[in-house]
Amino acid sequence: MQNIFHASRFRFVRSIQFCFSIAVVLGLGGFARGAEGQASPTGGAPIRALIITDGCCHNYQFQSRALTNAISAQIPVEWTVVHEGGNGTRAMIPLYDDPNWASKYDIVIHNECFADTTDENYIRRITQAHFNGVPAIVIHCAMHTYRAAQIDDWREFLGVTSRRHDHQSSYPVKAAAKDHPIMNGFPAVWTSPKDELYVIEKLWPSAKALATSVSERDGKEYPVAWVNQYGGARVFGTTFGHSDDTFRDPVFLNTVARGFRWAVGRLND
Repeated sequence: MQNIFHASRFRFVRSIQFCFSIAVVLGLGGFARGAEGQASPTGGAPIRALIITDGCCHNYQFQSRALTNAISAQIPVEWTVVHEGGNGTRAMIPLYDDPNWASKYDIVIHNECFADTTDENYIRRITQAHFNGVPAIVIHCAMHTYRAAQIDDWREFLGVTSRRHDHQSSYPVKAAAKDHPIMNGFPAVWTSPKDELYVIEKLWPSAKALATSVSERDGKEYPVAWVNQYGGARVFGTTFGHSDDTFRDPVFLNTVARGFRWAVGRLND
C-alpha cells in the first residue's frame, strides 16, 4: 500500500496547480479497491497521466474522481487533472498556450466539451502532440468538441466523426472485436446505464470498432467504443459517458481502464 500511495499522486488544476494524494480525494478505502473490489497493483513504474476536462453539460469533477479511482485500481498512475474552460462551449484553455503542453505525460485523457471552439492553430497544437506520439483516451463529449471547426484534424485524431446524438436510453452493447485485448472479459450481453448514443457519421480508416449499439431512432448500428492509430499515438475512445451512473458502472470503468493500459502498452502488467 505504501508504494501505491506514493505512486498515485493526484494534482487538481484550475488556475493554480497543487498536489495532493489521490487517497485524500477518493478515500483510502476507495483508493485501495477498484470498481470491482480488486486490490490495487504495486508493481511497475507509475504512468504520468493528464486529464483535460470541463465545458458543457456534465458532472466533470465526479467523472474525474471515478476515472482516477478505477484506473489506479489496475495500474500505478501519477495524475494531473486540469479543470479549465468553465461550462460554456467556446473555451480556449491556457494549458495549450505551451506548444510542449503534453511533453511531461505518458497519456492524456480528453473528457472536455467545447463544441464551438474553431481556432485552427489552437486545435492543431493539441492534435500535433498526439500525432507525435502521446497516447490518448477520448470520452463522450470529446467527440463533439471542436465539431464546428472546418478542419478535420481533431476528428482524424479521435478516429470518428460525430456531430449529434440520440436521446438518452439504456442501450444494449454488442462486442464487434471480441479478440481485441481491450475486450478480454467484456460481457457477452451488456446494457449501458442510461446514456446518449452518438451518431457516428464516419469511422476513420485508421480506427477499428470494438463495440456497437443500435439507434432506437434510425435502427442503424454505431460504434460506442473503438481504437485508433493517429500518427505515433494509440487512441482508445468511447461515446458513452454522459451520466453519473455510467461512471459508476464496473463494465464501463473496466473497459476504459483496459483501454488506458492498452494505449500505453501496459495491458499485460
